[in-house]
Amino acid sequence: MRMNAPSSDAEAEFSIADLAQDFAITTRTIRFYEDKGLLQPARRGKHRVYSRADRTRLKLVLRGKRLGWPLDDIREMIELYDLPDGERRQLNVMLSRIQQSRSVLLQQKADIERALHEFDDIEARCRRQLHEQ
Repeated sequence: MRMNAPSSDAEAEFSIADLAQDFAITTRTIRFYEDKGLLQPARRGKHRVYSRADRTRLKLVLRGKRLGWPLDDIREMIELYDLPDGERRQLNVMLSRIQQSRSVLLQQKADIERALHEFDDIEARCRRQLHEQ
C-alpha cells in the first residue's frame, strides 16, 4: 500500500515495504543501499519516506547491479545527473561503461566457446577410446 494518494506523480511517497515489494528485494537490501549513500529517504519519526526520485535511483542501482557494475560506478553515474550539464555527462559515462562491459562479456563469451569446443574434443576422444576397448 502506498503511503499517500498524491495529486501528482512527482509527489508520490513510498515506504520501504512498498519499494521492497515493487522491486522484489528485501528491506535489508534497501537499507544497505542507504548505508552506501545511494538512497537518502526523508524521515518521519522512525519511518523512512521515499520519494519518486528515490524510487528512480533504486531502479538505476538495481539495473547497474544486474549489468555487473560496482556500486561506486553506479553512484558516480547517478551523482553526475545533479551536476551542471549532468545529463549529458551521465550519458557519456554510461556509454563508456556499456562499451567496457560489452567488451568484457564478448571476451568471456569467446572464452566459453573455446572451452566448450575443448570439452567436445576431449569427450569425443574419450568416447573413441571407450569404443576401441
